[in-house]
Amino acid sequence: MVAFPAVIAAQELGQPQLKIDTTNRTLTLSASDNVSVEPEVAVLHLGFETAPSDAKSAYAEGSRVSNAIRGALKEAGVADDAIRSESQFLEPDYTLPKQHKFKLQQQWSVRVEPARAAEILDVAVSNGANNTGAIEWTVKDEKALEAQALEKTAGRARENAATLARGMGVKLGALLYVSNQLAGGVAPVPMMRAFANKAVDASAPLAIAPQKVTRTASVYAVFAIE
Repeated sequence: MVAFPAVIAAQELGQPQLKIDTTNRTLTLSASDNVSVEPEVAVLHLGFETAPSDAKSAYAEGSRVSNAIRGALKEAGVADDAIRSESQFLEPDYTLPKQHKFKLQQQWSVRVEPARAAEILDVAVSNGANNTGAIEWTVKDEKALEAQALEKTAGRARENAATLARGMGVKLGALLYVSNQLAGGVAPVPMMRAFANKAVDASAPLAIAPQKVTRTASVYAVFAIE
């Protein structure tokens, strides 16, 4: 029987090779945690698409709807710097290639307080928005939220390391290596698409419930064992 030295390479995907033997005693672990808070900002993606027509008519109708939606948003109290254009283009209607029809599309992102998301969406739809994208729920200081997640996860990693060391009957030594990853929270919530091209009559805005904003952190750490 051939005896091999007791050397183990401890590694996670993307982590450095760590040689573990009697002269290099280490404790490795992974930990993850998250922080969730109520949203401070709702980012609405609003837009419209005109009915197919000749290019000049599509542009004229698009201009009318564009200004109606923008004007209604401002009248509802949405600040100019909270409305940002995402896209606008006049293009052939490829569903009717032989009729040489065109349609105009335009899209904006609109930042409002979460409590006003349903109201502002209703304002846009009532004034011609018929092609909406999604609602993103976020906070004003995303870096601060990420820092909270990292700090919480780092504390959990050290607590777990101390617990493991006690359970193994050894003394936890110095931190030798650490890496981390951050992940976002809830993906944007899809909303409505392709309403009728005329304003939609509705008795009340949609019932929209804001989603919490979450940041998740993962930590991979290596400690010495004394």
